[in-house]
Amino acid sequence: MSGSLVLNLPFLSSTKPWSPISDYVPKDSSLPFFYPSIYLSNRPIIRPPRINRPIKATSAPMEAKQSGGYTADTGSTPPIKLLFVEMGVGYDQHGQDITAAAMRACRDAISSNSIPAFRRGSIPGVTFEQMKLQIKLGVPHSLQQSLDIERIKSVFPYGKIVNVEIVDGGLICSSGVHVEEMGDKNDDCYIVNAAVYVGY
Repeated sequence: MSGSLVLNLPFLSSTKPWSPISDYVPKDSSLPFFYPSIYLSNRPIIRPPRINRPIKATSAPMEAKQSGGYTADTGSTPPIKLLFVEMGVGYDQHGQDITAAAMRACRDAISSNSIPAFRRGSIPGVTFEQMKLQIKLGVPHSLQQSLDIERIKSVFPYGKIVNVEIVDGGLICSSGVHVEEMGDKNDDCYIVNAAVYVGY
C-alpha cells in the first residue's frame, strides 16, 4: 500500500490479556517481589505523567475580616509594622457577661509578656509613644453586639489601640450549674478568644 506506514509493535497488537505481575516472577528467585520491573522487559511500563506545579505562599492581611464580624473602630487604619502577636482565652462561667470574658481573654494574652524594647529605645527611630495595638476577638455571633468596647480597651495599660475587630468565634457552653447567688440567669458559660497584635 503506497504512502502508508506500518509499525510492528508486538505488545500493542497482541490479543493476549494482561497477566498479573506474579506470572513474571521466577518461583525460585531470590530477588524481592516488591521490585518486579526487571521482569517486565517485554511489556510496556506505563506511568502517569508527573506534573510539577509551583507552590505559591500567600498571607492574608492582618485586617482581613472573617464572615459575620465587624470592626469596632471604623475608618481606614493603615497596617502596623508588626513585631509580635499575643494570644489568650477568657471565660465567664457565671453571670453571662460576654465583656468580662473578652477582658479576661485580653488579660490572658498580655499577662505573661513584657515589652521593654519600646521603653528602652531598642528599636531605632521608634519611641514609646509610637507603640500600637490591634485587638482581634473571637466572640459568639449572637453576643457580639453586647460587647462594651471601652471596658475591653481599659485592660491595656499602654499602647495606642488603633483597631478592635470582632469576628465569629469563641463558644457558649454549659458550666454545669446555675448559681443564682453569682448572678446566673442560666448555666451558660461564655468563652472568648483574643489575639493582640503589637507593633508601631
